[in-house]
Amino acid sequence: MNEQIKKQILEKIESYKTIIVSRHIRPDGDAVGSTKGFTQVLRDTYPDKDIYLTDDDFSDYLAFCGGEDIVPAEVYPDALLIVIDTGTRKRISNGNYALAKEIIKIDHHIEADPYGTINWVEDFRSSACEMIADFCLTFKDRLKISPQAATFIYMGMVTDSGRFRFEGVTGETMRLAGALLDYHIDYETLFANLYTEEIGAFRLKSFVYDNITVTKNGVAYIYMSKAVQDKFGLTLEAASDVVGELSKIRGSLIWVAFIENTEKKQIRVRLRSRFLGINDLAIKYHGGGHNMAAGATVFSEEEMYALIEDADKLLGEYKSTHEGWL
Repeated sequence: MNEQIKKQILEKIESYKTIIVSRHIRPDGDAVGSTKGFTQVLRDTYPDKDIYLTDDDFSDYLAFCGGEDIVPAEVYPDALLIVIDTGTRKRISNGNYALAKEIIKIDHHIEADPYGTINWVEDFRSSACEMIADFCLTFKDRLKISPQAATFIYMGMVTDSGRFRFEGVTGETMRLAGALLDYHIDYETLFANLYTEEIGAFRLKSFVYDNITVTKNGVAYIYMSKAVQDKFGLTLEAASDVVGELSKIRGSLIWVAFIENTEKKQIRVRLRSRFLGINDLAIKYHGGGHNMAAGATVFSEEEMYALIEDADKLLGEYKSTHEGWL
């Protein structure tokens, strides 16, 4: 089935003079890597086409990847829009997306909103970049994959899979990553950009370790107030990333970071888990995502504590019916 869809996507790409690539709001490494890598492949392969990458949102920690294009609204009616790593249209970081003549959706989230003319969705993939790697390598005799493009795609595979540790990583994931390495990726520089930290980041971790709360059944959570964000000079994205620090507590199979967003009068929620799914929990609280990595939004402290209570109940039920969960 996916071979047919990939051929349809390539045919659409070749039939359009103007192509615009977009991703989701608050872009992560997968969103940035998949769109930048795919855009570079298309530009190198089709130099006579007008190919743009546009994004109405930005993540500071990925600034080393460079900026995007400003595309006037009048360009869209004759353009093919390719949206990558974006499950629903409300999360598309492109206010003009609906103006496009046709939309292709390439995504690895659980299907909830088939908004494309063509929808290529494989929720078993570890990243959208894994799908882009699959696509480009399937047609490697027709598409030009430069070291720069391969590096962007590899970056998304690495970051969205937790350096190949998370659910969804398969032998095929590793084979595709290995094939990308053959395109002379400078992974030393890439990893230095991704994983070295300022001294302030270490001080932040100290704060996080001192302020983790663990529920009766083992849900670990932390609340990052606006005051804390200001104290450490954090963007919303950087504050959200602290959720990863909670995953190291033995017996804690669900971990949650709550990030106050005073500008939007809401609390952003990052949900992660090990062994059991939390996507349904995220959906209940205005969000969604993957089975063990999702996001949500709550609008009061009462709703925040209700989510914690639901998570604790979910984890208690899991532990009472399963063994070997450490």
